[in-house]
Amino acid sequence: MILPIVAYGAPVLRTVCKDINPLYPGLHKLIEDMWETMYSSNGVGLAAPQINRDIRVFIIDSEQIFTNQEEEDKGRYPDEPGVKQVFINAQIKELNGNEWVYNEGCLSIPKIREDIPRNEEVTLEYVDENFAPQIRTFNGITARIILHEYDHIEGKLFIDYLKPLKRKLLKGKLDDISKGKIKVDYKMAFPK
Repeated sequence: MILPIVAYGAPVLRTVCKDINPLYPGLHKLIEDMWETMYSSNGVGLAAPQINRDIRVFIIDSEQIFTNQEEEDKGRYPDEPGVKQVFINAQIKELNGNEWVYNEGCLSIPKIREDIPRNEEVTLEYVDENFAPQIRTFNGITARIILHEYDHIEGKLFIDYLKPLKRKLLKGKLDDISKGKIKVDYKMAFPK
């Protein structure tokens, strides 16, 4: 089932999310719905707060980026062909590499894209959808998507990395998003 994406301004997007256990009600259905929601909105990652759940769950599919890239971009990123993965109760263990800038967007903040610096590499400890413990290092575009989604479960948004003046310039657009004065081609839930 396709779920509505929570828009900027909703308190759940500023909530530090809770760990869950294997008995979390309807978890496999929720994950299935998250995949369907992410793909239907043309996303490459989706975190539980974006569907109004304050739990430490997010999904990513960086394979899509490499599948859809131009021929001249092939081999440009070290994480090709990408990763499709569920992350539960994730914790960052280590950040490595230089920060690099990439133009990011967010399904909860539609029609705004900004250059955001992030580390080249992240090591995460998490459990997968079967609650099997994992410690794994990711790099390139995959690391960037993971860090973006990880921020969501920590109550942080990509616009938090912007300088105060840039944020001030975006205030009108952000207010319009939070008031539902925006048109997108996917289901959204706006703050009341």
